[in-house]
Amino acid sequence: MGKTYALTGNPNSGKTTIFNELTGSTQYVGNWSGVTVEKKEGIIKNTDIKVVDLPGIYSMSSTSIDEIIAMEYISEEHPDGIINVVSASNLERNLYLTVQLLEMNVPVTVILNMMDEVKRRGMNFDVAKFQEIFKVPVIPTGAHDRKNVEKVKDVVILDEASTFARFSYFNEEIRKAIEEIQKIIVEEGATHDRDPRWMAMKILEGNNNIKTELEKTHKSIVGAGNQLAKAVEEKYGKSLIQLLAEQRYAFLNKVTRQIIQNQETEINKETWTDKLDRVLTHRILSIPIFFGIMWFIYYVTITGLGDYTIRFMEWLVGDLITGSVTWLLQWMGTSALVESLVVDGIIGGVGAVLVFVPQIMILFFFISIMEDSGYMARIAFLMDRIFKRFGLSGKSIIPMLVGSGCSVPGIMATRTLENERDRKLTIILTPFISCGAKLPVYLLFSVAFFPKNSHWVVFSLYVMGVVVAMMSGLLLSKLRYKGEESDFLLEMPPYRVPVVKSVVIHTWEKAKEFLVRAGTVIFAASVILWFAQSFNGRLQFVHADQSLLAGFGRIIAPIFAPLGFGDWITSVAFITGFAAKEMVISTLSVLHGVGETGLITSLQSVYTPLAAYSFLVFILLASPCFASISVMRKELNSWKETGFAILYQTGTAYLISMLIYQTGRLLF
Repeated sequence: MGKTYALTGNPNSGKTTIFNELTGSTQYVGNWSGVTVEKKEGIIKNTDIKVVDLPGIYSMSSTSIDEIIAMEYISEEHPDGIINVVSASNLERNLYLTVQLLEMNVPVTVILNMMDEVKRRGMNFDVAKFQEIFKVPVIPTGAHDRKNVEKVKDVVILDEASTFARFSYFNEEIRKAIEEIQKIIVEEGATHDRDPRWMAMKILEGNNNIKTELEKTHKSIVGAGNQLAKAVEEKYGKSLIQLLAEQRYAFLNKVTRQIIQNQETEINKETWTDKLDRVLTHRILSIPIFFGIMWFIYYVTITGLGDYTIRFMEWLVGDLITGSVTWLLQWMGTSALVESLVVDGIIGGVGAVLVFVPQIMILFFFISIMEDSGYMARIAFLMDRIFKRFGLSGKSIIPMLVGSGCSVPGIMATRTLENERDRKLTIILTPFISCGAKLPVYLLFSVAFFPKNSHWVVFSLYVMGVVVAMMSGLLLSKLRYKGEESDFLLEMPPYRVPVVKSVVIHTWEKAKEFLVRAGTVIFAASVILWFAQSFNGRLQFVHADQSLLAGFGRIIAPIFAPLGFGDWITSVAFITGFAAKEMVISTLSVLHGVGETGLITSLQSVYTPLAAYSFLVFILLASPCFASISVMRKELNSWKETGFAILYQTGTAYLISMLIYQTGRLLF
């Protein structure tokens, strides 16, 4: 195996896009911190060089889990070098991470991204000056011009090391303190293959990980570091972390003025981003505009384009595939049992989910445009003001927005929250946000019971998820997770025209996720369901009403009666929905013994519109699927907290569904 390089950069620097370009991967690109919550690996095309994609971070201060992941990987795994993606459009802030990487004494190659954006804004960028100051290879590239990215493999193969004068920007007292502790570390042999100067600086900074490790074997080093740090802090009246940051930024402010000309002119010039933000982030208009955009997306997805796609898919699955397979099996002379398994069990179960794939793709096509254009970051900014009033950190909106695709990465994205109280609260509340797996259930019931207002029904469910999350935040922050929420600093990227490749990748990834689940979990569960609803306890082939599954369903059905759907088939559908939310449709399709087209008619004969809406609310709010519960357990690191989360989510779902159904019965 060849060399290994770590890929680092700020959120919104284009790091993940560069990773995809280098490795030919299709990893999704997001517009907020924490989308890449775990490191991912790939091989640079036509080489044996491995690239490890680390989380997008602003610094190596180790205040959040993603920063700790990045710092520990570089300091302990010893990659052969670092490929640092730097956004030229926000140079000073991006270079703060670069100087911290250079302080670790690891060879750094800089990809200077967004150069086209800098030139468009009329600024002159001196790449040669950049290389001269930082003594690192620099590869300039633009968002729409990736030709230069190919040069990365030539540069990293040459293994050009930096001769950058580390720590030269710190004042004399700090440099002396670093050198003094460095000397003790070397004398006591406490480096553990890490750079002793970098370790010395981290001890002065008060890095908990390194200090905790050294206190076990070299307590005197930590003691000396504390004394020196205290002396410097008393002299300047500031914490050492603050002093180090100020001196790094003073250096970066000086060098960026040498690298970029016309900065001041550009700062005073109103850009398209400024003009759009005056409207889209307006104090009063912004929220109505956001809801208007979301309503339009749901209208096109469900009633507009979605209406055509669903008719096509019903014909494809319900008529063409089911009819052809039935004819083929009868022509082959297969038994009625096998025909029932294939047509009713497999095609009925898997096909009932597949018909919604085009609508899922339309929805995520629009959402990926919102993300890539920079508008989703504005939504996070708008929601921050509201979330604060409900005891939630503004940063909680990021995992929740990620969770609108799937709760699993949404829950994992809570690692970007530094405050433990905020983390736990956000992990418990994120599953309230509608994920992509719930959408097929919404689509089926809204089309079946509210055909003229189906987009309004789906829209109301998405809004209800957010409202319940906020109200729960207020309640739980008062009763269980007390404490102050942390501040939220969010980068507002400039508006950009979405890159077609990125939008297509995101849309395809969501469709692929559905197809994989349909071919694995839903396929297997559909077959098991068919057996359970076809045989009794003596393994005799019986009608579904006398089956094993019907017996189990009738035991638990009374629990759901106050919610308006106390029949055994719906009760079983709830249970299978814990495997995957799409399984609710497959279960209803298999147990009703009809395809997707017949399922709508069959459901209309069982439920009232009020019971159907109550059913959708329960699906929205109840505990998420097994995969999400597993991730919740891992992130909460406690069975007790996980059990509380499941009980709280399902209890909330039960209470609100019951209130809707019982109140509705009184009113209508």
